[in-house]
Amino acid sequence: MLTKEMKAQIIAEYGGSETNTGAAEVQVALLTARIRDLQDHFKQFPKDHASRRGLLKMVGARRRLLKYIRNSDVNRYRELIQKLELRK
Repeated sequence: MLTKEMKAQIIAEYGGSETNTGAAEVQVALLTARIRDLQDHFKQFPKDHASRRGLLKMVGARRRLLKYIRNSDVNRYRELIQKLELRK
């Protein structure tokens, strides 16, 4: 579960300030944290299909945001996926 402190730390790290919550990098980082949290949930509750649907929606939203970042600035995209350890 993401606490307020964890969320504020992610926003400050990826957004530059605590109020910059709309930046695509911040949104991707927050979605990644929630997705990783849900992955642990599914190890304990494998038949929770309602939450699995929400997980798939979050993965799709993250994919679209990453596509937007990649199309606007490839270097920013590469730095982000390296920081978040998303791809090989």
